[in-house]
Amino acid sequence: MSLLPAITPASVPCPNPLISSPNPKTQPLSSTPNPRISLKPLESVVLWTSSISRHCRAGQLSQAAQEFTRMRLSGVEPNHITFITLLSGCAEFPSKGRDLGSLIHGYVCKLGLDKEDVMVGTALVEMYSKGEQVEGAKLVFDAMMVKNSVSWNTMIDGYMRNREYEKAVEVFDEMPQRDVISWTALINGFAKRGFYEEALDWFREMMIFGVEPDYVTIIAVLTACANLGTLSVGLWVHRLVLKQSFINNVRVNNSLIDMYSRCGCIEFAREVFDKMQKRSLVSWNSIIVGFAVNGFAEEALKYFDAMQKEGFKPDGVSFTGALTACSHAGLVGEGLRYFDIMKRVHKISPRIEHFGCIVDLYSRAGKLKEAWDLVRNMPMKPNEVVLGSLLAACRNYGDISLAERIVKNLVALDPGSDSNYVLLSNIYAAVGRWVGASKVRRRMKALGIQKKPGFSSIEISGCVHEFVAGDKSHIDKDSIYAMLELLSFDLMSSGYAPEIVKDAKIRQNKTLGVASSLMHELPGHMFEAGLQLDYVWKVDHHQRSIPYDVFIALDFALITF
Repeated sequence: MSLLPAITPASVPCPNPLISSPNPKTQPLSSTPNPRISLKPLESVVLWTSSISRHCRAGQLSQAAQEFTRMRLSGVEPNHITFITLLSGCAEFPSKGRDLGSLIHGYVCKLGLDKEDVMVGTALVEMYSKGEQVEGAKLVFDAMMVKNSVSWNTMIDGYMRNREYEKAVEVFDEMPQRDVISWTALINGFAKRGFYEEALDWFREMMIFGVEPDYVTIIAVLTACANLGTLSVGLWVHRLVLKQSFINNVRVNNSLIDMYSRCGCIEFAREVFDKMQKRSLVSWNSIIVGFAVNGFAEEALKYFDAMQKEGFKPDGVSFTGALTACSHAGLVGEGLRYFDIMKRVHKISPRIEHFGCIVDLYSRAGKLKEAWDLVRNMPMKPNEVVLGSLLAACRNYGDISLAERIVKNLVALDPGSDSNYVLLSNIYAAVGRWVGASKVRRRMKALGIQKKPGFSSIEISGCVHEFVAGDKSHIDKDSIYAMLELLSFDLMSSGYAPEIVKDAKIRQNKTLGVASSLMHELPGHMFEAGLQLDYVWKVDHHQRSIPYDVFIALDFALITF
């Protein structure tokens, strides 16, 4: 007896000619098992389940439900693999499988498989987790009489997927025995959702407990390092990669290239790329984009051409790298040529990031009218990044009227953002229109919008330290300010005249971070201060003098795991 509604022998068009028609020769062939053929019970279940699986993999859940109904009407009893197949299909396509999954759950409850069969129970937990019904997943999990490591890991991943991090940690702590997948579920979950410091903290815990990471763990940790800019931790992980023979893993190498590129060490990224025995399109894209964002336009375009000579067809990401390189180098004609080739030759429809690159290309070259015309004629609405790029160019070239129009669009997109008002106020101030600047500030105050303080961040000994203007909260504040006084004295004695900057707070952010790095510096150690507002100040005394392989092999005693 079928539990699925609206699927009855009368309503379901049965494709099996031996059931629906007395003349099979006039009917089309069907993949449905022939009930008149004498098969063993297990063979019949396998054939029906295989047919159901094909529909589930293709996302055709209604057809899979109809096939399941025909299976029951033909007298074949489903087994646990049949139910797992259906539940997995519902998990992969949660928007389509919500109702079907609940009905299948009811069926397995009647048979007791949800409690007694660990594989079916785990499939139910996964289905409810991916369908954003994590409480239902926990009810199934708690009712399971037998649980294995896969069940526990699926529940942890379910909580992480649904952003219930504390409950995920609670389940992790309750596990009778944890494996590398358990640790990776937490690390990867935090990294995917932007909690990069927490991801690194859990990685340190994992190493303390002596659990060997797999390549998924390594990729998650490198992602966290790339987003935080924690170069020293990334170097330590690279050393671990070499030690554990992950160096030939293409995905790990791609993550290393991305990490080094985003930390500003493009030469290390190049070394990793050049030593790869096998490369994918992602490998090429990573190194091209890495060169482009670090200002090496010529190298980016060189690798873009080399990629095609190696037989790789560029995709949208490849062209984003090429266009970014042209933008940073001021190659307007070359950038427009690549944009045309992307559309005409490779038939790639431009996305907003491609239009953003062209807007930035025009903006950096001072062609503000062309940039604004492109923004207005884009097939999609411009976002904050595209408009912000043009607004920054208005400040550089003193175009007040265009800046005012852009700010109106930005305010419509994000009324509560402080950066739009602050930038417009600075544009007025840059050309001496103090009345306009004051008016913008008063408007901010009337709307209740406060300027968020800018901050500097610097990585020292694997930890990220943040500074704001006049910061006195740091534990080493006395030593930092003493180092600042020493720097100021040395500069003044060398004849340095301090530059007058309008925003002294930005200057103070920078100097606090650099003073902190110099205070902690050791011979042969590298520090890097990454600042907001597109400002990066590198304190890098030995990067080019130490060979790559030697540098990777160094013991970073300051990093404790």
